[in-house]
Amino acid sequence: MSITQRAFSGKPDVQAMITLPAAFPADNLHIVDLPYRFSSWALDDPGNVGLWTNAEGHLLAWAVMQTPFWTVDVVCHPHASHVLPDILAWVDARARQMLESETGLPCWFVMTFAGQTSRIRALKEAGFASQADVGEDSWSKVLMRRPAQAPVTAYSLPEDFTIRPLADEREVDAYVALHRAVFESRSMTAEWRARTLRCPEHIPDTDLVIVAPDGRLAGFCIGWLNRDVTGEAVGHIEPLGVHADFRGQGLGRAVLSECLRRLYRRGARYILIETDNYRAAALDLYESVGFHLIQDVLVFRKEYANV
Repeated sequence: MSITQRAFSGKPDVQAMITLPAAFPADNLHIVDLPYRFSSWALDDPGNVGLWTNAEGHLLAWAVMQTPFWTVDVVCHPHASHVLPDILAWVDARARQMLESETGLPCWFVMTFAGQTSRIRALKEAGFASQADVGEDSWSKVLMRRPAQAPVTAYSLPEDFTIRPLADEREVDAYVALHRAVFESRSMTAEWRARTLRCPEHIPDTDLVIVAPDGRLAGFCIGWLNRDVTGEAVGHIEPLGVHADFRGQGLGRAVLSECLRRLYRRGARYILIETDNYRAAALDLYESVGFHLIQDVLVFRKEYANV
């Protein structure tokens, strides 16, 4: 099969990029939440996206240098897996090129399911190393799933706290400040967050915030919904967080449960969530509301700081 790389042309390519992994949900970590990831400022530079197509122009693989996450998102049609070394060669060249710019990073990460042996082999051959057992800084992830059949418990909030949808773009700046505080990162921007509100997959009713008694935003939970290749509606929670000032009061469980209920009312047959394996509190929370592990996710890293 002849496969060639071409340049990213912006919005006309985005839908095809979303559709490709949805046809192979067992092979891909990010499917339902791609509109959130594709709204990031990484895609403002077309050079951060690589596309690979067949002779008829059909998209068979893509990669995105997701600078805000320090992560390369890679999707490949099962029949085009032989092109993965070429994709990783492009990643390598792009990572080195970016070192000369403000968005250059000293290292990049690629995620893969633990059972994807051919992908793991290609990553190792390209110089990426698993972070699953590197001592104190070991890093791996898990993908969890919750079926629609499991009942959702309603959790009460502390007095005078409320849960409601984000007040559209009028509340973007307040959300960005909260997001940055929760994750201790400045990667989230007003334009990124505003773009999520404008994308066709955004559901205002599942874009939730917690409001504290003093009017401050205390937490957030965004639910996404898409259909897989069988036509089943699938939900995904991304992101979820509570400000450090308000933790320990059950706010995360309450807003997550409310978001789950709203996704199920919209027809979700199951809901996915991804988290770091070392975050015991997050794992306990997700398991307590009915999520169970379906995939171990390995994190591979490659250094570029001293190239």
